Amino acid sequence: MIGHMKNKLIGFSSGRIIILFLSILIFWGCKTDRDVRQQEVATEVKPTVEAPNFNKDSAFYFVQKQVDFGPRIPNTPPHFQVAEFLKEKLKSYNATVEIQEFQETAYNGETLSLKNIIASFHPEKSRRILLAAHWDTRPFSDKDPDSPYSSFDGANDGGSGVGVLLEVARVLSTHEPRTAGVDIIFFDGEDYGEPEFNKETMATGRIYWCLGSQYWSKNKHRRNYMAYYGILLDMVGGRGATFYKEGGSMQFAAKIMNKVWDAAHALGYNQFFINQTSPGITDDHIFVNRDAKIPMINIVEFDPDSPDSYFGSYHHTQKDNIDLIDPNTLEAVGQTLLHVIFNE
Repeated sequence: MIGHMKNKLIGFSSGRIIILFLSILIFWGCKTDRDVRQQEVATEVKPTVEAPNFNKDSAFYFVQKQVDFGPRIPNTPPHFQVAEFLKEKLKSYNATVEIQEFQETAYNGETLSLKNIIASFHPEKSRRILLAAHWDTRPFSDKDPDSPYSSFDGANDGGSGVGVLLEVARVLSTHEPRTAGVDIIFFDGEDYGEPEFNKETMATGRIYWCLGSQYWSKNKHRRNYMAYYGILLDMVGGRGATFYKEGGSMQFAAKIMNKVWDAAHALGYNQFFINQTSPGITDDHIFVNRDAKIPMINIVEFDPDSPDSYFGSYHHTQKDNIDLIDPNTLEAVGQTLLHVIFNE
């Protein structure tokens, strides 16, 4: 997840305020009546269906599996190996899998070979729900005072969202939602933004974060692809994590956000899903909303008491390892997703 630059806080960085609110203005300026109707219809009350069970131990295993490969830094062997693992695992769940390969230039001028990994369940259904997470790892723990130049596991920042969605994919391989097909995208190159220890690179005006979602949103894997709505996961496995209604999501897709939070509360996950709004951040959902014109929310950890001003103290440090991950947090997010999907 984006670092202090992806400190992405509205209210903490004037540049981020400008970028995010310009994005919002552009998006809403292009928004059609049909788009608005989509959001309104999304919250229609329907009879509650009991969703299949989300296996928290399976999700934890998927996080551990990623960590075992090593940091998933673009242009490294673990990055290639995890891409193959994700592709084959999704295929084993009878998904239609597509790999979107592309190259982007990083903040330091390096050419990154990146892959967005896309899995579709029941592609014949015209009504689609889009789920997403980033699968890459930040190349350095630049918020760690002792090891700012070292790589780190990224168990929560990247690994947890992928772990939850792999378990959702496993469930979808044996259970079919009533009305909607589901697409899962693992975005690449989300966390290769400017480092904390090289602040001068932050003044370029270009957004080097979220490279995969920026690319996909302008080059969809299928022509004219459209989803009814989308849900992004980022840092969704930390012990004691809390998820507030992220400000950008409330600007773009408040009805979807409220729908998901209502589902979480109905399932008894009130301690995780807090019914308060947090500052907006620049994350993959911003580009999906702005450029792909798909209303997408972001389920992302927010710690109002953090010295980081948004994320927990582990963020972009060596503390982001498997010891941070709590299966109960993974379950709260995953079961909520399944409830929303199967009650669509």
